[in-house]
Amino acid sequence: MPEPPEPSIYQLGAVLLGISPIIWRRLLVRGDSTIADLHVTLQTAFGWSDDHLHRFLIHGKQYGVAYLDGITFRDDPRLIKLSDLGLRVKEKFLYEYDFIDQWRHSIRVEAILPSESDQRYPVCIGGKRAAPPEDCGGPWAFMERRDEVPCEVWERFWRLKEVVDAGDLDAVREQLESLESIREWLTLGLSFAKTPSAI
Repeated sequence: MPEPPEPSIYQLGAVLLGISPIIWRRLLVRGDSTIADLHVTLQTAFGWSDDHLHRFLIHGKQYGVAYLDGITFRDDPRLIKLSDLGLRVKEKFLYEYDFIDQWRHSIRVEAILPSESDQRYPVCIGGKRAAPPEDCGGPWAFMERRDEVPCEVWERFWRLKEVVDAGDLDAVREQLESLESIREWLTLGLSFAKTPSAI
């Protein structure tokens, strides 16, 4: 009996909306991946923690994981495969994560490719910039805070220099802890690695 053909591979471009300059990822995902699998892939690719509700909006229909006493969906996302959705090249759909902060991702089907037997899927093959920290208030709050951080960093470094010069070790520790609280904001300008990485 012949083996079934390998599933098609979807090349997806994912852009986090409402942020400038853009934060994006390029993913290769198997067509037999489910909606639930795609959620996990996006969480990993953007560095989200999966602590919040999410949903996909595809062809006007919502998909996601239902929670008791919470949001419900008609279909089980563990049973719906990407290949079942009839997605075409250049078609877009929406992925929303954290309904309070409203991280909205535009997902575009860039290509539908043949599977390569020596490649592991899913894989992130490109992207730029780290995603915002969880629970920072959404795109507008993130943009505002990100713009404030450089000035705040310089102020804190000058305060640190002053207490070091004064030789007050307790004050030095306090200033270092203060800098630690904004550490994750300092790395947000770093480029996302463009080398392929399995998810």
